[in-house]
Amino acid sequence: MASENIFEINTEDFEKIKNQEGPYILDFYSDECAPCESLAPKYQEMADLFGDKVKFYKIFRQQNRDLAKKMGVSSSPTVVFYNNGKETGSRLIGGIKKKDLLTNISTLLPGDEFKNRISKKKPQVKEADVLILGGGPAGMSAGIYAAQAKLKTIMVDPELTGGQVKTTHLISNYAGTGKAVNGYELMDLMLTQTKEAGAEVIAAVDITELKVSENGGLHTLILDNGDMTIHAKSLIITTGAQPRLTGAPGEKENRGLGISYCATCDGKYYDGKEIIVIGGGNSAVEESLFLTRFATKIHMIQNLETLTANKTAIDHLLKNEKISVSYNTVVKEFTRLEDGRMKLLVSNVKTNEESTLETDGVFVFIGMMPNVEVLPNSLKKDNWGYLVTNDDMETNLPGVYAAGDVRSKKIRQAATAVGDGAIAGILVEKYVEQFDARVKGNH
Repeated sequence: MASENIFEINTEDFEKIKNQEGPYILDFYSDECAPCESLAPKYQEMADLFGDKVKFYKIFRQQNRDLAKKMGVSSSPTVVFYNNGKETGSRLIGGIKKKDLLTNISTLLPGDEFKNRISKKKPQVKEADVLILGGGPAGMSAGIYAAQAKLKTIMVDPELTGGQVKTTHLISNYAGTGKAVNGYELMDLMLTQTKEAGAEVIAAVDITELKVSENGGLHTLILDNGDMTIHAKSLIITTGAQPRLTGAPGEKENRGLGISYCATCDGKYYDGKEIIVIGGGNSAVEESLFLTRFATKIHMIQNLETLTANKTAIDHLLKNEKISVSYNTVVKEFTRLEDGRMKLLVSNVKTNEESTLETDGVFVFIGMMPNVEVLPNSLKKDNWGYLVTNDDMETNLPGVYAAGDVRSKKIRQAATAVGDGAIAGILVEKYVEQFDARVKGNH
């Protein structure tokens, strides 16, 4: 339910209110946009907390494209901050954290006013048998099995539940669906099943600290700078993986400003335009084919001599007249031009010959890296940073399991993630029983 402090406006409305006195915030959002859905409850909370002092607006980007283009908004969501009609602070784009919203809002209000509002929030403390960190297919599968075993189960996802699968436009090899299924729909069904099993789901939060016991004690997760603390007897890590960056200069600065990592989220904004796709594996090929729905021309940049996707996908791609491929090529630098287009400095890895390419937008699909930033060094990892487990999904620490793409393994698919989660969700029951018996024996 929308907050009474959030106002939906269009371009005409914005022209009327843009020079108003006092602070206001503008959220450009889109549909079928996982980062937008992740932001929504945080934006709602901010409006409830500060809405009588700061005005909160939302603009549906797809129906107000001219305004978005005029303002240089090329990614959803984009949050812009104003005070007395002038833009202030830094714009927030993509996966927006609550702490970043608070930081910007603090500059719009007098210091005491901001502190007083924050101090009114009462911290929550929760207890759980099983804490699942991550809400993708592995996390939901684990949650279903653990909750059905009558274990007090809490699943926490700092973003929106569904993981990478939620932004996959079609999944054609997930058994039981009967046909190719939209990843968004599949994950929504799985989320409903997880909740109906009895698991509590907490999403769109910032992880402040994770304290993992090394000797079989309670694990502690602190969220949103102490707004919520969860103590759990066991921990199942299903944090998944995230897109790997090229590492070229100009990439980080232009994320969401011409460089994207999600075709489902941003492909629609390149309707009738030319784009570049970096990568040559399954995701790069499949997403390039998807992007042909919008773009008039797609140029792929692959650092190897051949594409490395499955043969069927490659055959489809090479037959598509909209797509061309440069092999043995790497990007050396990204530059955003004054008109909002991107310029790429590229180099041939064999001849070292350099050249420049200009395009309306860039999509990067060069693999993934595990989400392990919040995890302690005491957890054993492989050479690529993935968590090492045995066949029972147990890590080297007692009561700590890992499942899905964050785990060191050969195959990473939605189906294998669900299998991992099922194993962890089933076997954690025995560990919790042993934990309770140990605690009872000590009293």
